[in-house]
Amino acid sequence: MADARADGATEGNPPVGVRTPRFRRLWWSWTISLCGDGVRFLALPLYVALRSRDPLATSAVAFAETLPWLLGALPAGAVVDRSPPRTVLVAAHGVRAVLTAVLVTAMAAGADSVALLCVFAFLLTLAETFADPASQVMMVHLAGPDDLQEANSRFYAVNTVAMTVIGPLAGGLVIAVNPVLAFTVDGLSFVAAALLVATLPAFPADAGATGTRLVAGVGESVRLLLGHPGLRTLATMVMVAGVASTAFDTLLPLYAVDSLGMGPRTVGSLVMAFGVATLAGTWLAPRLARRVSDGPVMITGMVVSGGGITLVGLVGTVAAAWTGVAMMGAGVGLWNVLSATRRQRLTPPGAMGRVSGAYRMMAWGLMPVGSGLAGVLAAATTLRVPILVAGLATILTIALLAVPLLRTGPARETP
Repeated sequence: MADARADGATEGNPPVGVRTPRFRRLWWSWTISLCGDGVRFLALPLYVALRSRDPLATSAVAFAETLPWLLGALPAGAVVDRSPPRTVLVAAHGVRAVLTAVLVTAMAAGADSVALLCVFAFLLTLAETFADPASQVMMVHLAGPDDLQEANSRFYAVNTVAMTVIGPLAGGLVIAVNPVLAFTVDGLSFVAAALLVATLPAFPADAGATGTRLVAGVGESVRLLLGHPGLRTLATMVMVAGVASTAFDTLLPLYAVDSLGMGPRTVGSLVMAFGVATLAGTWLAPRLARRVSDGPVMITGMVVSGGGITLVGLVGTVAAAWTGVAMMGAGVGLWNVLSATRRQRLTPPGAMGRVSGAYRMMAWGLMPVGSGLAGVLAAATTLRVPILVAGLATILTIALLAVPLLRTGPARETP
């Protein structure tokens, strides 16, 4: 659809593509809200730890923050398909801004109990389960089919920078001045993102989805994802990789300190190494895919990621840890961009919200499982064993899924 791209739009076909002003406004809304998320990503657990000095309180807030992906992703996806995506996205940002304002008010009044923080974390992520699929629907509309890989590359690039560099750095500086200010910044980021999204086109809801009952739409989410061979392959891989990477992330700080003798500042450098490598992977992904197609690059990404995790557990040195997390980051960057693009291209028209919701439930809803398994296995053996298991499980799974990944992708587009 070259006539509808930014360089050749017609009156009946508004311009699409990553270089259009409309897509840039969507990108800026991502950037601003993700930077706010990055501030909260550091500020919330740090604030709970400093306020309560209780590991159970910290764990409870973290659990409440991830639980909505397991409980709410399916109904949220069904709602998104039944509603105009711009309306859902503006409402989700608005709800998160209000929730943050309530928390800031409670903090200023000294009424921010651990129970309130758990409720806040749960509701904020619940709103995100609506924002995420709605944002994907908007991206597909505004990027167009030819620029989907580049659009996903830009999204995951800004996600990496915001969540691993800008947000945490800003959060550390702001919370040192005043914890209330950190959450105020987060809330204002949602307001700015909502205002930007409000300027975008109001794409209508899918006619077929609006005629489906909500409960039926929830069941349809799982059927759409697992009933399609290509989508089922992606979901299986991301489920295993999500559990494995969460297990690795859970144990890495303790492993780095206890087994490798790294100090707090050096441990932080591992996060930076992961972020920089992930950014490189997101940049390389569409360029490599144009040369050899997406399947081989996705397989390579998962092999590199699993190999990096395995290296960290197998070789107990600081150099191996840096190398391993960099390999993991690069592999994750390659996989994220191309798997998201393939999923969007394979999703039936009008089902983006439901498929995204089911996919996120499998990818993120099982994160507590990875943390729990890692702790149990480490307690029964050593810190290195669950890390090795996570890496080898990733490599074994991608080896089993390699042929389906090569066979189930959409037909390669010709220039």
